[in-house]
Amino acid sequence: MILIVGAGLSGLLTAYLLKKEGIPFKILEARNRVGGRINTLYRTDEAPIEMGATWFTQQHKHIATLLKELEIERFEQFMDSRVYYQPSATSPAQLVQIPSQAPSYRISGGTSNLINTLFHKLDKTDVLLNQSVKHIKFNKNSVLVHAEKIFEGSKVVIAIPPKLWANNILFEPSLPEDLMNIALQTQTWMEDSIKVALTFNEPFWEQENLPGTLFSNAGPITELYDHSNHKRSNYALCGFTNASYKHLSYTERQESVMNQLKNIFGERIEDFTHYEECVWSKEDNTFQASEVSLYPHQNNGNPIFNKSYFDDRLLISSAEVASAFPGYMDGAVLAAKLTAQKIIKAQHGE
Repeated sequence: MILIVGAGLSGLLTAYLLKKEGIPFKILEARNRVGGRINTLYRTDEAPIEMGATWFTQQHKHIATLLKELEIERFEQFMDSRVYYQPSATSPAQLVQIPSQAPSYRISGGTSNLINTLFHKLDKTDVLLNQSVKHIKFNKNSVLVHAEKIFEGSKVVIAIPPKLWANNILFEPSLPEDLMNIALQTQTWMEDSIKVALTFNEPFWEQENLPGTLFSNAGPITELYDHSNHKRSNYALCGFTNASYKHLSYTERQESVMNQLKNIFGERIEDFTHYEECVWSKEDNTFQASEVSLYPHQNNGNPIFNKSYFDDRLLISSAEVASAFPGYMDGAVLAAKLTAQKIIKAQHGE
């Protein structure tokens, strides 16, 4: 039995690959949902809204291959040739031309479409929610994982960000000091991000020949994009808010956001049907305070994570540990593939 800690993209894909080989497993997930930092909000007759992972590029071959295998479509992110650009708080937003760029892609039906597809290919009894792992003990021939219950397996895969397991899980015996030190100083993708989105019955910006793209050095919104669905039949705008606004209340933050957008887009921006946001620093299973400030992607892809420990009974996965494109969805897919390959080879005695 392989025990997998975390039901995000890396954990679910590892399980999917093991199931294809007939290798038994259990996934232990602390949240009451699967997906981790992938979280799409769905409402009837509205565009799917991404509160987490959203885009990938042509360079991200691993996720593209996975989507093709699972028969999930992708589509190109719509980008205007003109964008709103706000250079400073004292300057109004300007309409500027931007050069054509390499396209970014989104997943048809929302990023959670990938998560849900993987989840539905597993037996529901093998994915256990509300199981926050606090203690992992390595015995001579087994691993005991203490969550709401105690689970016994032959190996354990840690498929959550390094900083989380380094702070919150007691390992017995202790992990090597150099591994723990690096894990504690590994930045977690999305941990201090704030996503914000507005849905609309009509794409007023398109009707008025205005761009749906905004880049601002002033804030609160720093980036905003047209977030309409694949068929462009449901409409939305979605982007990021400066992390410093996390200290405001929901009402204060929304008021600040709407004041900024009204100054740029005009009064029709207030015709939204729903306003959504996600402050990831308030997610206990994503955010963990650091003793020192970490720069973006710090220690992501560090080779120390690619090693296995305790006689190959501990394997480390997640987007942050990938050897290529760490911190991105493509990295999570690669980490899962390499982890599953190690387990499969061990099972076959290779």
